[in-house]
Amino acid sequence: MDPENVTAAQRGDALALDRLLDELAPYVRRLCARIAPAAADDATQEALLAVFQALPSLRAPEAIMTWVRSVTVRTAIRLARRHDLEVATDQTDLVRHASSPEGLVDIDDALARLPVSQRVVLVLRTREGLSEQEIATTLGIPTGTVKSRLHRARAAFREVWES
Repeated sequence: MDPENVTAAQRGDALALDRLLDELAPYVRRLCARIAPAAADDATQEALLAVFQALPSLRAPEAIMTWVRSVTVRTAIRLARRHDLEVATDQTDLVRHASSPEGLVDIDDALARLPVSQRVVLVLRTREGLSEQEIATTLGIPTGTVKSRLHRARAAFREVWES
């Protein structure tokens, strides 16, 4: 990501902003699809809108990817939780679906079956390659909390995968 392009976009250069959003969109979409699979389109759109609106306040253009990741993760978590609350009114239906072998298609499907708090730490660690400290910073939680969530997430993933 070119910091000069970020700075130009911050100053209101429409072409620079267009280039920047074009570069960021696939990354934002990928993160949203993993964290909030059922609400990925909405999460992507909201995250890109949040980036667009808050871009002038970014103090360090060279840190754009870290900042975009934080904005995207927070947005995806919020929409995933909202979606989970809407869909998970009948927990028995979710448990029955998770244990049916024909329902488990792939890794992304198994991830989607985890609670949002577990899914996000697992995605950031295994798919994005972030350290526990980077995850803690991104989520605004203590490193110890990240470690415990990762432990529970790995155990829950194994259970879903093997069922």
